[in-house]
Amino acid sequence: MSARSLPVVNRQPIVVAVQALRQTLLGRDAPPGRPLLARWPRLARHATPVGLLAALGLFWITLAVESDWGLPTPIAVLFAAMTVAPLLALPRRPLLAWRLTVLALLVCTFNAPDDTPGPWTPPLALGSIAVVAVVVARVDRPVLAWVVAITAVPVLTLVRAENRAAVLALLGALAIVGDLIRHNRQSRRALAAQTELSEREQDRRAVLEERTRIARELHDVVAHHMSLIAVQAETAPYRLTDVPAPAAAEFAAIAGSARDALIDMRRLLGVLRSESTGPQTAPQPDLADLGAMVEATRRAGLPVTLDAGPVDAGRVPAPVGLAAYRIVQEGLANAARHAAGAAVRVTVHAGRSTLAVRVQNAPADATDARPGTETGAGHGLTGMRERAVSLGGTFTAGPLPDGGYAVTAELPFEAEDGDR
Repeated sequence: MSARSLPVVNRQPIVVAVQALRQTLLGRDAPPGRPLLARWPRLARHATPVGLLAALGLFWITLAVESDWGLPTPIAVLFAAMTVAPLLALPRRPLLAWRLTVLALLVCTFNAPDDTPGPWTPPLALGSIAVVAVVVARVDRPVLAWVVAITAVPVLTLVRAENRAAVLALLGALAIVGDLIRHNRQSRRALAAQTELSEREQDRRAVLEERTRIARELHDVVAHHMSLIAVQAETAPYRLTDVPAPAAAEFAAIAGSARDALIDMRRLLGVLRSESTGPQTAPQPDLADLGAMVEATRRAGLPVTLDAGPVDAGRVPAPVGLAAYRIVQEGLANAARHAAGAAVRVTVHAGRSTLAVRVQNAPADATDARPGTETGAGHGLTGMRERAVSLGGTFTAGPLPDGGYAVTAELPFEAEDGDR
């Protein structure tokens, strides 16, 4: 038989089995699970003293049973300690508890009466079942297989023949149930992690979409100004008399630079605007359109009061006016969504270098609530904050002491007439 015809042995299962055996006997312990009383913190505070008292009581019970079986007091004390030790280590060190349990099952086997199903005291037998049940629900499947196999050794060698089948069946049932519990816990953790990842991805995508939309709107505003620069630079030599040749050439260079900038901005817009969005031909709104928007909101059934103050829309730059309009628009939408029927007050005041915008609604009236209204995912506040920050301003949003809600933005600007 040639060397080429020899069967290829897959060593992967053997390696996995050896590593699992090393982990079972000498490896690091399984990570501690969630405390049993985590949902009830008041009871969890008393878990440690109650557990110590229970362990002490179990120690005395085991000591009494071992003494009744005729063991000397020192050996009875040792066996009682070996019975209780695994239960004390079980909450934080399940594998260590199982190792101590196997050692106790192999050692504590003397002078058992003939009418007992095995050579162990009832506290040791019940404690061993509890330890195995916890361990098989906390370890991986290869380690679980070794735990069951090694635990079966004292059962096969020390339990009476007529009781072995029942004990082995109980051990197998514990292994199956524990594996199902562990798999179910891992599936829930993976689902929770995937859900959290999806929510973060949705939030990130919403922020990127909002930034892209803001960039598209700012492109339209800046492109308008660049067009004006180009037109004014081209027509300046014809509107002025006796323009020197160097000045005319400089005007032509300014117009050419403006045209080149417009071409580059159109290319940038092509990257920002998807095919499904299509070109936006409608003019962008500004502060002059706030009255029409508020009036439309009133017709929709939301009581809105507009306090625009002495705002000169022509003095406020177009990007700042657009951002203020969008912030008021989103603030009214949030008020209609979360506080239907509540009175809303919109305040817009322009200082020397800052435009203050505030949308404040009164507490929602339960009788006017709309049960079918969608609550949204909270991306509106993100969009408003992005608009304010993109202009170097500030944005705050939060509940009021009276139960209402307010969003406030301060947008800095440099007046088009040169005043700060």
